[in-house]
Amino acid sequence: MATTDVGVRIERARAAAGLSQRSLADMTGLSQPTLSRIISGQRAAKMPELMAIAWATGVTVAELAGTGTVAQRVECAARATNHADMDGMREALLHFLELDDYLAGQAIPETVLSEAGYVDCGDGGLRDRCAVP
Repeated sequence: MATTDVGVRIERARAAAGLSQRSLADMTGLSQPTLSRIISGQRAAKMPELMAIAWATGVTVAELAGTGTVAQRVECAARATNHADMDGMREALLHFLELDDYLAGQAIPETVLSEAGYVDCGDGGLRDRCAVP
């Protein structure tokens, strides 16, 4: 992700929230010159800074980083089985991906989920069991 692109998205979020650079800097704990350098693309924003800016402007970190929603990031090909139609499979997949993304965003440790009967399948997803390839 280019730092100038992130800066443009931060500037748009700042303006949409009706905040000055000074007020956004104050809300995030950044200095105004540092925020200005991030917006101009002269300095990359660190993840804690992006999180603070997202919170202060009311947007998501994904929107600032330009990664989009989980649904926008997912590209997959699946085979329908058990008489499931593709729309139903897509809907179920997106539901589980949104849940996985939410849990990861809440920093819920995998060990808590493992103790609850879920297992880490090594692909970033947690399920009640892993399929054998």
